Amino acid sequence: MDPALITALLHQASATLDCENPTRAPMRIWAMSGVERLTYPGGSTAVLKYARTPFTREDRNLRAAALAGLPVPRLLGSAHHNGVLAMVLEDLGDPQGDPTDADAASAAAVLHAATPPSALPLLDQQALAALPRKALCHLRQLRIAERWTEGTEDIAEVLSALDRAAASRTTGTQATPFGWTHSEFHSSNVHVGQHGWHLLDLARCFTGPGLLDLAAWQGLSLRQPPDPDRLRALIDSYIAAGGASGARDRRGGLPAESWALGWHRVWAVEWFLEQAHRWINDPTRDPGSIKVVRHHLEAAVALLNV
Repeated sequence: MDPALITALLHQASATLDCENPTRAPMRIWAMSGVERLTYPGGSTAVLKYARTPFTREDRNLRAAALAGLPVPRLLGSAHHNGVLAMVLEDLGDPQGDPTDADAASAAAVLHAATPPSALPLLDQQALAALPRKALCHLRQLRIAERWTEGTEDIAEVLSALDRAAASRTTGTQATPFGWTHSEFHSSNVHVGQHGWHLLDLARCFTGPGLLDLAAWQGLSLRQPPDPDRLRALIDSYIAAGGASGARDRRGGLPAESWALGWHRVWAVEWFLEQAHRWINDPTRDPGSIKVVRHHLEAAVALLNV
């Protein structure tokens, strides 16, 4: 992203603040977003977060979350221009430790109990069942661009098998918990600090099955296989923390933990394929992306018994 544009957006986002000329220290930088700590002449601090499409709804999501009483960092200002968002946020300080599974259970229960804003995208049964077909469309676009053309026939075959099974395997999508879903619910996005825990990174929230958040907590490591037993224990902790008791219920003919881990991987694969041809569009990343997509599809097929 253009550094001059980020600086200009920072000035716009700071227009209502009684603070000027901060020093900027990078905290995390990704291909499509970045986070910096701002330190002002008087010693106060804030956080600058910037991102490009499709992550530019986060300021609206944060405002809605604050209105709903969810623990999120205060949005101090924001500005948009040419598909780029910059936000100035409350500085929560460095984490006091890594969040535990108990923290995850409590945070998910609080989030899923909140009423989602009407503007959030909807991931209902129809939309969930469409994910394999959408992934196939992304793969087709990559092949039109003469990418992913060799040695990826298995990816197309697995996506087609998942598409054929999707109608039956997505039954129960809208059973409780169904509502405000974080979508990137992992340990780096539950900040445990001096003033309790806060949810971070609400850019890709949607209204959908909350079990996907609980599945996301394990992450998508290539080195560690999905663990249904661990997720089952997290579901029990989630219910004990006030989450919907229906979280234990079977859906799609499967145990809740297998259903959630399987569909979370399908959801992630569709996103990886969309990134590959639309948002990042960097052919040099294709070998690594193919490996990741194949790995998660193999897990999805096993978990969903396809």
